[in-house]
Amino acid sequence: MGEDSVQEKYAPNSICFGCGPANQSGLKIRSFETEKGLKMTFETKEEHQAFPGMINGGILGTLLDCHGNWTAAIAIMKSRGEQTPPCTVTARYTVKLRRPTPHDVPLEITSQVESLDGDRAEVSMKLIANGELCAQGDGLFVAVKEGHPAWHRWH
Repeated sequence: MGEDSVQEKYAPNSICFGCGPANQSGLKIRSFETEKGLKMTFETKEEHQAFPGMINGGILGTLLDCHGNWTAAIAIMKSRGEQTPPCTVTARYTVKLRRPTPHDVPLEITSQVESLDGDRAEVSMKLIANGELCAQGDGLFVAVKEGHPAWHRWH
């Protein structure tokens, strides 16, 4: 499989449906660092379709949400000079479905931090299929503190 994704490196036991390496029924997204954020490629499956040949919008939202969340976690980690990312959660995210997203072609998703303020990061995400922008989103992701239900979810 080559290089470990940020999910495999920092949260190998995560059961998150979108990004958890330990969730056998999940999407198991694999995000990798770039100069400005993260990138990933996702191969769709038959069960991800909304109608023949096109991907369900909820699956697209999950891909963008989890990928954006990890973008924030890595950015916050780097801004703090730490070796492991804090556990981050989604405070808000929006998805704009620009055109139907085809099944059976690689989905290329990129993200970057638009602003970073302590434990909060605003992130933008884009999903490209066949060279066309099919979906885009933005979100606010926040590092949680001990006592939050998600505090230990990546460990």
